[in-house]
Amino acid sequence: MRKLWLVVVVGLVGGLVGCGDEVVNNPYPSEQVAENVFYTAFTQRSPRTLDSATSYSGDETPITYSVFEPLYGYHYLERPYKLMPRAAVEVVEPYYLDAQGERLPADADGEQVAMSVYDIRLRPDILYQPHPAFARSESGGYSYWPITPEQLEGKYAIPDFPQSGTRPLVADDVVYAFKRLASPRVVSPIFSTMAAHVEGMRDYGEQLKAVNQALPAEQWLDLREYELSGVQALDEHTLRIRVLGKYPQFKYWLAMTFVAPVPWEADRFYHQPGMAQHGLSFSRWPVGTGPYMLTEYIPNRRHELTRNPNFRGEPYPCEGSAEDKAAGLLDDCGKPMPFIDKAIFSIEKESVPLMGKFLQGYYDIPQLERGEYGVAMLVAAEDSPEKALLYQERALQLSSATEASLFYMGFNWLDPIVGKGDTPEQAERNRYLRQAISIAFDWEEFVSIFQNDQAEVAHSPLPPGVVGYEPLPAGMNPTVYTEDAGHVRRRSLDEARQLLAKAGYPDGRNSETGAPLILYYDSMTGMGASASLDWMRRQLQAIGVQFEIRASDYNRFQEKMSKGSAQLFLWGWVADYPDAENFLFQLYGPQAKVAHGGENAANYENPEYDKLFRAMRYLDDGPEKEAVIRKMVSILQDDAVWMFGYFPKSGGAAHSWVHNLKPSQMVRNTLQYLRIDPERRVVFQQRWNQPYWWPLWLALLLGGGVAVYLWRQVKKREQQTVRAVTVSPKEGQP
Repeated sequence: MRKLWLVVVVGLVGGLVGCGDEVVNNPYPSEQVAENVFYTAFTQRSPRTLDSATSYSGDETPITYSVFEPLYGYHYLERPYKLMPRAAVEVVEPYYLDAQGERLPADADGEQVAMSVYDIRLRPDILYQPHPAFARSESGGYSYWPITPEQLEGKYAIPDFPQSGTRPLVADDVVYAFKRLASPRVVSPIFSTMAAHVEGMRDYGEQLKAVNQALPAEQWLDLREYELSGVQALDEHTLRIRVLGKYPQFKYWLAMTFVAPVPWEADRFYHQPGMAQHGLSFSRWPVGTGPYMLTEYIPNRRHELTRNPNFRGEPYPCEGSAEDKAAGLLDDCGKPMPFIDKAIFSIEKESVPLMGKFLQGYYDIPQLERGEYGVAMLVAAEDSPEKALLYQERALQLSSATEASLFYMGFNWLDPIVGKGDTPEQAERNRYLRQAISIAFDWEEFVSIFQNDQAEVAHSPLPPGVVGYEPLPAGMNPTVYTEDAGHVRRRSLDEARQLLAKAGYPDGRNSETGAPLILYYDSMTGMGASASLDWMRRQLQAIGVQFEIRASDYNRFQEKMSKGSAQLFLWGWVADYPDAENFLFQLYGPQAKVAHGGENAANYENPEYDKLFRAMRYLDDGPEKEAVIRKMVSILQDDAVWMFGYFPKSGGAAHSWVHNLKPSQMVRNTLQYLRIDPERRVVFQQRWNQPYWWPLWLALLLGGGVAVYLWRQVKKREQQTVRAVTVSPKEGQP
């Protein structure tokens, strides 16, 4: 028995020693780690929708921009952002028509243009991903139309269907995508935008609404039966889009998945009895022509993208900056994409285990669509030598880039103290006050303290990457800053106090009444005290102005903004597209929030600025447009209706075996550019996750020793019992 125990203990210890080179805590199958598979996470619930017509959330874009293929996209490396063709052959310039339908010259004044016509040629070599909606029977009919209960039985995912098919992309598919934007059964968030620009879109929406009301809910609404005058297919591969007036920014909407091609067969396939009950819908199982297709969808747990076998392949870009070249971002120049065979997205509800698994090498990138991880890790490395050493030892790629977004503090133009003013004299005094406050608010200090230097202080509304942005010192805000031998510095508090006195508030008191000047900041945090709010108070205390916080929840804050009752407020904007118009329109008079319900939260109105804006929005990119933008920015800087605040940064965090990562929140189809080295990943995972077996060896040895001891004690007691029975007197013996 003792020998048996020794054999068991030695066998277990030997087994542990033998598996010392294997990783035992890997959440994925060991054989899969060595394959060309990309691993990342998502932290929220599964995407609300993957339907190209309704998806408008950042957490959905890693999937939607990999499955769908818009007409245009953005160059992966070049900055400022440059449009590139995707499903289209090239990025086209429109031609213009006047009110009589006569063709105008390309440089015609924007006010003369009644219609902009885009004739876009589609690539003839594009096929859809394999999908059962295209499957055909031997007789030529569709295999799953109409679908039978027997065919649907046991089918809860698209890969469950044994038959699939494909077909080429045609221009009618883009027409169908535009039509879906107007469908009452889809409810697209950009319908109103498209209706304002695409000829006939609004009327088409009304027509579909009437048709839908008369149609049974279970019956498929075939959009092909109803014509949309503004979007037509001229032939199989030529699309015509008619845009009202001149709207150069329309081209950027063609780079979004809203207008990515949609095959009518897929729409019909999903609108069959029983499909929704089986979790089969276009919003969960999209159909596209992009480099990847969705092959697994386990709600709130795991999603899987697999290389689309019908994707034609695209060459990796060869154009980039010197910094791109130094970073190795041009090493794959001309090689066919995509590089990765499969991408697996797993849910991580908490950030701590997510980062833990990333540092163990089990996630190649923490989250593909979010840039705060790289920024947070850069900050952590600066604050903690231990973390800096850990990141260095693991050769992590940490980078950051300023994004096309903005946080600013605005003054309400309708407010009697900080706004426009009722008279020219009052307007001038209020302008001095806004300028004084703008100088007093030290945004460099704010970025250093509250953004950990991971943001760029703004001198205008235009962030880097947008045409019209000017780096320092050329882009300096002269109202708030001054330049000395190329060095830009914030104007002194003495200059702010002088402006305050010119505004009628010497030492922070009304020159006529002696009452202290109190400014009110409306906060949407719901809290009256925080480090950032205390910082704001101190900024104005330095020039003798009192600063009071009026805190409320977000709904109440929105109500105040809609009524124009806020005085100072903090607001933000993330660009839909990289054009100056998308930022400057927020200060355009007809966009005022109170009067027109627009995005001009400050309710700013300046006739000269509005005139320039109307001229600018008609201009194509070039020196003339840049000159107009420069004038508009100068007006805003002088009026000081915004404290421009800062442009936040997003960052990349990736392991050394991930190649071609360049942080960007504008370029959404990142996955197809990434390349990984699975062999290197295996090596590092084994190095970083070696188990400590000696405690188990010791425990087993001790356990074995205790077992042997107990066994010996039991045997000893058994022998004593036997001896006792043997020597006891016989029954009846005296």
